[in-house]
Amino acid sequence: MTEPAFPHQPATQPAEPMPAQQPSTEQPAAPGPQSAPPTDRPVAEQAPARPAAAEPPAPSQELRAALAAVRTEVGKAVVGQDAAVTSLLIALLCQGHVLLEGVPGVAKTLLVRTLAAALKLDTKRVQFTPDLMPGDVTGSLVYDARTAEFSFREGPVFTNLVLADEINRTPPKTQASLLEAMEERQVSVDGTPRLLPDPFMVIATQNPVEYEGTYSLPEAQLDRFLLKLVLPLPERDQEVEVLARHAAGFDPRDLAAAGVTPVADADILERARAEVARVQVSREVLGYAVDVCRATRFSPSLSLGVSPRGATALLRTARAWAWLSGRSFVTPDDIKALAHPTLRHRVQLRAEAELEGVTAEGVLDTVLASVPVPR
Repeated sequence: MTEPAFPHQPATQPAEPMPAQQPSTEQPAAPGPQSAPPTDRPVAEQAPARPAAAEPPAPSQELRAALAAVRTEVGKAVVGQDAAVTSLLIALLCQGHVLLEGVPGVAKTLLVRTLAAALKLDTKRVQFTPDLMPGDVTGSLVYDARTAEFSFREGPVFTNLVLADEINRTPPKTQASLLEAMEERQVSVDGTPRLLPDPFMVIATQNPVEYEGTYSLPEAQLDRFLLKLVLPLPERDQEVEVLARHAAGFDPRDLAAAGVTPVADADILERARAEVARVQVSREVLGYAVDVCRATRFSPSLSLGVSPRGATALLRTARAWAWLSGRSFVTPDDIKALAHPTLRHRVQLRAEAELEGVTAEGVLDTVLASVPVPR
């Protein structure tokens, strides 16, 4: 599985100490016999030494435990998608958006609903169809006959978690209605911008096995998604567990009956984001992330490599993963762990490579194996 799994135990590796700043080597000239100050004159006070750089604080165990509890709550309703839950939490910590891809029946919708319930966030579902209009998503001005004025009626995008179900079934005009919301976190109607709530995340789903009556997302819009997650079919024992729950009376429409309760909220997410922003990245690790992204641009199997936006996305997700792992610094392994979900939708295969059976996953594996890892 290419998505990272949530760490069960705090990392035992100590936080990497920051190198202390060296004090200035310049010393005042020693006074000679003629330059010694009189005893009745005060000696000039020396400038205080520059303090050493503070070591970054360790990630809060309380916040990490709260987010780990979210995965436990989601597991009460969803079986076998732990890696997807972890990736969704990473996206929330990075204030990014997620594209879910999987065949029908792998609990994509249930996953989003359960995650919202565990985080005490609002969620709305939009079923994308060929006749859906942009105003059906963002909202529109409605004429009020009683006041003879137009008033704005909010669309389903005004929520915390927006489930854009089967986004590839609607025309590009309606797909593009989400672009401003995803990038600017606002909706402009009749020239007036309206801010969206915080946190805000678009979770779009698409079915990889149907092509009739669908509209593929353009590369520029795919690049707006922080992560692309591929939800696999469950293993045999996991599928047996799904059937056992349904045989015992599990109702996916009643999460409260399944025992799902809020274990975190928007305040915990905001505090965790502040800590993620303090996770440090050395110059060498930054160079490694850039080298991985640049290597995709020279791959003979790709017609489109990773853009600089993809490199910044990889940095953001690696920092969140390092924080979840209990570290205040990023390692090259964090870059490797998040490379597939962060970059797989940002590359485009050449037609001849597709005919030969080359996949984006295989190209990324080759890139990660060829780029030197800093020591």
